[in-house]
This record gives sequence, C-alpha cells and structure tokens, in this order.
Amino acid sequence: MAGRTFAQWNVGDQIAHDLRHTVTQEENRLITTMTHNPQPLHLDADYATTTEFGQIVVNGLFTFALMVGISVGDTTLGTLIANLGYDKVIMPRPVFIGDTLRVETEIMELRESKSRRDAGIVTFRHRAFNQRDEIVCEALRTALVKRT
Repeated sequence: MAGRTFAQWNVGDQIAHDLRHTVTQEENRLITTMTHNPQPLHLDADYATTTEFGQIVVNGLFTFALMVGISVGDTTLGTLIANLGYDKVIMPRPVFIGDTLRVETEIMELRESKSRRDAGIVTFRHRAFNQRDEIVCEALRTALVKRT
C-alpha cells in the first residue's frame, strides 16, 4: 500500500511527486474524442494556429485528470474509500503538446468522518506545473480514506 491512511496525515504536509509526464498529441486527441468534445482548439492544428495560442491547447480535462492521477501513488493508493468532491479547479495557463508536467500536493484539512468510524476526510490541494514551473492547474480534492 503506497498511499497514506487518515492517521498518517498532518495539515501542512507537502509532497513533491516524483512522477513527471510529457503530454502527447495522441493522449490529447484520445480524451477529446472519447468525451465527444468537438472543440477545434484541441483537435485542429490549422485552426489552432489562428488563435492567440498559435497551437493546439491540451484538453483541460486531461490536464486535471493527469494532475490527480500523478498524485494517487503517494496519497490514496490502497487507502481511498471514495473521492467526495473536487473544488476550486483553476487552469491559469494552457498546456501544450510536449509540455512536461509535475505535481505537488499539500494537506489542507483533516476531519473525522461523522458517519464512518473506520475513515477520515482529507482535503488535498493539488497543483500541476509545466517545465517552466508555471502553474497550469490547481484543485482541492476531498477524499474519504481508511483510518488505519
């Protein structure tokens, strides 16, 4: 079990996740088409060159999912009961094909579960950065995790 139980967390704990990921054109195309998103900014290179970005912008749902996914091994792998919600998702900068993302996590809040004695609620702040150390995505994730 790589993840931590509720009792193993403290507010203010921080993790710089080792895993990094370089976004590919195929990943962006797949998530965009699998979710039936027709946005040409994500799919049409000719169209994208006419925008202020000058190139394809990676689908934000992929950026968000990748950020959370990278965090799982160090946070909730084997200890998660359920993700309860995601809040305050922001994407202050675009991600482009070929960007390499890294993720940091901070524990923002811990509270006992009122309905489950075997679990606690952890609020994680995940932040994804590109290779220029610019924040490209940030969110709060609230999770129900095993107590021990």
